[in-house]
Amino acid sequence: MNLMYRSTRDSNNRVLPSQAILQGLSPDGGLFVPESVPVLTRSMEELSHLNYHELAYEVMKLYLTDYTEEELKDCINKAYDNKFDTPEIAPLKKVGQTYYLELFHGSTIAFKDMALSILPHLLTKAAKKNHVTEQIVILTATSGDTGKAALAGFADVKDTKIIVFYPKDGVSSIQERQMVTQKGANTDVIGIRGNFDDAQTGVKAMFNNKELAARMKKAGYLFSSANSINIGRLVPQIVYYVHAYCDLYRKKEISEGEKINFVVPTGNFGNILAAWYARRMGVPIGKLICASNDNKVLFDFFTTGRYDRNREFILTESPSMDILISSNLERLIYHIAGDSSQKTAELMKALSARGAYEITSDMKSNLKGFVGGWAGAKATKEAIHREYSENGYVIDTHTAVAESVYHKYRKETGDTTKTVIVSTASPYKFARSVLSALRPEDELPKEDYEQALELSEISGTGIPGAVKELQNAPVLHKKVCETDKMQSVVEDILKII
Repeated sequence: MNLMYRSTRDSNNRVLPSQAILQGLSPDGGLFVPESVPVLTRSMEELSHLNYHELAYEVMKLYLTDYTEEELKDCINKAYDNKFDTPEIAPLKKVGQTYYLELFHGSTIAFKDMALSILPHLLTKAAKKNHVTEQIVILTATSGDTGKAALAGFADVKDTKIIVFYPKDGVSSIQERQMVTQKGANTDVIGIRGNFDDAQTGVKAMFNNKELAARMKKAGYLFSSANSINIGRLVPQIVYYVHAYCDLYRKKEISEGEKINFVVPTGNFGNILAAWYARRMGVPIGKLICASNDNKVLFDFFTTGRYDRNREFILTESPSMDILISSNLERLIYHIAGDSSQKTAELMKALSARGAYEITSDMKSNLKGFVGGWAGAKATKEAIHREYSENGYVIDTHTAVAESVYHKYRKETGDTTKTVIVSTASPYKFARSVLSALRPEDELPKEDYEQALELSEISGTGIPGAVKELQNAPVLHKKVCETDKMQSVVEDILKII
């Protein structure tokens, strides 16, 4: 029997898993959620003996029920191959008394690889299943990491095109170079003069433009998304939370049934939402600690129950979290409202009209288990320096936000529950910022590769191939546009009249 997906804004919009992946966003502007959250069918003892590929199948088969075993295993095997520099795929490192779940061992050295390595395969199989004849256009906004991971995943994939918008002055130099040097006849990268929220709003507007959709169809195109609004991004992320628990159990760091905490640095809320789904599936998770940077809209939400994006947008050294409209929070809102699409639509309408909404006391009580925390620029640098000084372990700026939040949480609460910090990017992706935290008095090398060499010397780790290959890579994408010209750029690329 198939698990169906419905829109967060209209429960009458029900689709199969493959259709939800194809559409990305529901026609009413809502996000697709499973009608019920499946429960793991095997014990942690059994699951702990599986490798990453086998575990991925055990989790994903429960969500993607209209994919055959052969189809799903083929997607998993193609995704988690030698693009990752370790057979563990997502290794768990014990550092002091804390554990780091390293999600940056893929080809673009950020956690987005974990889902975007498999999404192209899920999507192309979904197109065949649903007899789609149009060319699929992946339209994506990025705050830095999604863009490159999506481009790498979809580059030269048959019957697809990918168009990525990113904030021109809102990503690290490595992130930008990774995108603008991307090869592939079907790839386009455009910088916008604005921030990530502007890019995301522009992309959503195109998805919801029915007149544009009609012209696209006439021209033989169909929009889909690689952003975390696509359920095909979210489901693969659930896997690594189950994997982390199994890893701890297998290593006898925890006993079966013992609860663990996760600390997740997040801006768009997809990564921590995947952990929440894992808990609903039966993984013994205690606290889900949501770590924000200076753009602490999520911290304020968990503290007060009010979501308010009406504030200054701050450019930080953890740019992938520089977000004020956390799209995936809508899915959690739907669930804590008792799976009410009516209530969710009402709150999202308020967000669109006034930039803010407030949840009810009943909804707030359903947030039990979530803890909000935030770290500013100074605390983030201190976290990088502290972890290296105490344990010789080098972390990136996003992971440092999480470490700082956890450091403060543990101090204030005395909670000694075993805790996993989700490490979302390699320090090499933000080498300048990391070096400035490790050696604040030193003059830093100006060139990206020289910074990587210095970081390699400090950390005792090899420079990732993703950084090495940028050294002499030519810039292939030079387009920049105003936010109100995003649709015009897309129409021009696709030659839509």
